[in-house]
Amino acid sequence: MADLSLYRPNVGVVLFHPDGRVWLGRRARTPEPYCWQFPQGGVDADEVERGDWETAARRELLEETGVRSADLLAATGGWITYDFPPEASGAKIARGWTGQKQKWFALRFTGDEAEIDLEAHPPVEFETWRWGRLDEVCDLIVPFKRPAYEQVVATFARFAA
Repeated sequence: MADLSLYRPNVGVVLFHPDGRVWLGRRARTPEPYCWQFPQGGVDADEVERGDWETAARRELLEETGVRSADLLAATGGWITYDFPPEASGAKIARGWTGQKQKWFALRFTGDEAEIDLEAHPPVEFETWRWGRLDEVCDLIVPFKRPAYEQVVATFARFAA
């Protein structure tokens, strides 16, 4: 078992369209083919202190997509982890993190697509978005995140089209 204290707390959101498709964002400044993913991000210190993972997930969803209108369907139990690849660099690596430990949330979009605003909160995470099938996601994500995404897809498959 990995030492979870070495993993950065993180949340992710699978946003389901009412018809069962999922929201996919194309990461800004990321080359093909592994450039699509779900909204995800770090948990603020006060959210960690309170164990307020759903609030963190909704905040990340709002910051990255502009979406406010969504109902909770489910959440993963425990942590889903992934390691950063050896070639990775950046602030997370510099702070000593081995990877990320994530709690994932399935939310059903209840708003109008006009609410989606990728520039809602700089810096922009996604340059475009689309609705897609849950079963295609693992082929679109960067390979080092694939095992985590496979767990998320299996957990939330019952909400897909």
